[in-house]
Amino acid sequence: MIDQFLAGDLSAVEEAVRKAAAAEIMPRFRQLDDHEIVEKNGPHDLVTTADRLAEQHLAASLTSLLPGSAVVGEEGVHADPSVLDALGGDAPVWIVDPVDGTRQFVHGDPGFSTLVALAHHGELLASWTFAPALDEMAVARRGQGAWLNGEPIRSGSPEPGTVLEVAISHYDFTTDAEKRALSGLHTPGARPRPCGSAGLEYLKVARGELDALAFTWENAWDHAAGLLLVAEAGGASATLTGESFRITGGNALPFAAARDEATVRHILGLLATAG
Repeated sequence: MIDQFLAGDLSAVEEAVRKAAAAEIMPRFRQLDDHEIVEKNGPHDLVTTADRLAEQHLAASLTSLLPGSAVVGEEGVHADPSVLDALGGDAPVWIVDPVDGTRQFVHGDPGFSTLVALAHHGELLASWTFAPALDEMAVARRGQGAWLNGEPIRSGSPEPGTVLEVAISHYDFTTDAEKRALSGLHTPGARPRPCGSAGLEYLKVARGELDALAFTWENAWDHAAGLLLVAEAGGASATLTGESFRITGGNALPFAAARDEATVRHILGLLATAG
């Protein structure tokens, strides 16, 4: 079932992502009423009506495209943590973040995205990263490359001797222990900054506009689409112990993604000094 689906034209998935954003996200961009914004776990962890309705829209359309598939979405997991079990099951899984960068969305900043990845037995097979306010759609397919608005993209490598630009977990979302874990990046030769939408930061790495990422959390919906996008653009990623990131969880954190394997190793070495 999944092999036949992947062998076909996946443009219907891109269309489903665009339709969900057009129907549920963009009409509310810079138009949200106060009652449409709710705190989940604190003042920086927000959810909106757009998040919930876009995820429902995507769940319906994506499972219709691939009957028998499951959906693991940020809002669905928040409501029922057992939804995460699908990541380790036998059915193909759509991993969905309806509005990645909700804080940016709430504040009228166009730097947010809709993230969708397709996985099976823990392996990432395809991904879609859509920035609806910027009209940017990045697509990746395992073993077949990465594209932005239909044009191939490559991450390349940082110029030797340049200061590495690194996006890291935002300070507002990190504990003191996580800040200490990232402190190794505050060193000559690296310039860390807090990340925005994780999906768009991964896209910057895939395009060669950002050298690396270092994150302290492992929610699959934040990382699945971007990790495949970076890999198919020629980049690399690894956890603190040098292993591949597992979308099912249990990773050694922090983990890093970068424009090439040498940069990943260097970032992990810096992180290890803070351990």
